[in-house]
Amino acid sequence: MPTYTAPGVYVEEIPSTQKVLSSAPTAVAAFVGFTASFPTDDPHDPDGLAPRLVTSWTQFESLYGGFVEGALLPLSVYGFFLNGGAQAYIVRVPNAEPSGEPARLALPAYDKSLGLPLAIESVEPDADITVVVSSGEAADDEDGPAPFSITIVEGGEAVESYDDLTLGGPRDAATVINKTSTKVKVEIKLAEDTDLSSQLELLKPGQYSLEKAAPKPVPVSGRKFAGSETSRSGINGLAIAEDVTIVVVPDLLTAATKDDGSLDLGLWKAVQTSLIAHCEQHANRVAILDAPPGLTPQQVKEWRSEAAQYDSAFATLYYPWIKVENPTGTNGNAEILIPPSGHVAGVWARTDETRGVWKAPANDTIRGVLDVERSITQNEQGILNPIGINAIRPFGTRGIRIWGARTLASDTDWQYINVRRLFNMIESTILEGTQWAVFEPNDVSLWEGVKRTLNAYLRGLWQAGALFGQSADQAFFVKCDETTNPPESIDAGKLVVEVGIAPVKPAEFVIFRISQNKQIAS
Repeated sequence: MPTYTAPGVYVEEIPSTQKVLSSAPTAVAAFVGFTASFPTDDPHDPDGLAPRLVTSWTQFESLYGGFVEGALLPLSVYGFFLNGGAQAYIVRVPNAEPSGEPARLALPAYDKSLGLPLAIESVEPDADITVVVSSGEAADDEDGPAPFSITIVEGGEAVESYDDLTLGGPRDAATVINKTSTKVKVEIKLAEDTDLSSQLELLKPGQYSLEKAAPKPVPVSGRKFAGSETSRSGINGLAIAEDVTIVVVPDLLTAATKDDGSLDLGLWKAVQTSLIAHCEQHANRVAILDAPPGLTPQQVKEWRSEAAQYDSAFATLYYPWIKVENPTGTNGNAEILIPPSGHVAGVWARTDETRGVWKAPANDTIRGVLDVERSITQNEQGILNPIGINAIRPFGTRGIRIWGARTLASDTDWQYINVRRLFNMIESTILEGTQWAVFEPNDVSLWEGVKRTLNAYLRGLWQAGALFGQSADQAFFVKCDETTNPPESIDAGKLVVEVGIAPVKPAEFVIFRISQNKQIAS
């Protein structure tokens, strides 16, 4: 307490014991898989393995290179943003290594009829080199084309420069550069009898980056997908991205395809098991799993019952795969089959934004989907829904819709996605929003302040439609008094608060009972 010695007016600020809670984010996705390239601007992460936040498809392209054959992650990220997603962490799993070949490029002539007269390759393999070509000025007393200059740029800095070069003669580019350069080798690609006397310019001025050979693919194991929290890699590297709430691994097909074209379902299960374990450990996130492609409803039921014996409230499973436009045009195919998880994550984000996390992310269309791999009937879904397989089905003019909202939990308390994610949001909000109470005097004043804070937050959720009940008392309760905090608990430094909520659950089965109403004459 302050000490007052002189008469006067004093103003004191008294901290409030009621704080305002803001709901934690619910639609921050993480994608683990293969990319065309990776960012190299972080000196602490030169291989681009650590989680990196992107907030648009354009930003993803600039950092990770966009679409590429053999990687499904870019297609999934594109589907996420297309369907309403706004924030996504990208975790690159290395599936290739440098080719070990020199970087090469043939420089174009100023006159197109001469083709590509100068071939350049790097001395070091996979070098990042840019060649800058500029035109010189011909001497007044000399006939023939003007000379040119070549500057070798590496790491953004000019490291070598050669002036007054020609294609032949005493200043022949190949002779001059190959004699002194430690960065590149040059070869003239013109026939010996080519007449250059009528040319005004030899090479077309500009900047030309040497092209690296395609990386060599390397096997990817389940352990590489799982990664390490210490090295900030793989699924476990997401431990540093504390705001992630949805995790997707869309590149299992590429990793699990054997040389004979069959799938290694053991690897498929190993990666998904690691993903589920990660989400259970970090209980604010849910995994979206993909069923293997090419399975009939009966086969996916058998796979779920025999191989994928997952039982978790922190994982969901979707079937079948979806068809989207093929941006790379691989093998002349206009469409490509991809796992649905990325698009589904976008629908989750859109539902959270428009309705709230308590609304089941189902009976909503998926944007950007041309068709499904296999149409399933109502009866076929009847064998999948009870075991937690959420169907994606076409409904004619109503579009292609998600037609399921279940987790993979056998516990009926947690069988619906929206219930699990609502609790995740509330728990994260309380965890972050009540840090102010730590080390406060553990007395009635603190108890009342915590109760007021939680009551105000939960009442707001009830009014928004997140909780079930005709009154707030039916929807939730907060208990923090001498019964939850006896003397021995206070002596142990504990503050115990009991919170109970009644979540809304989806109307999964809408039943109308209709009968004939016969009028009986009196």
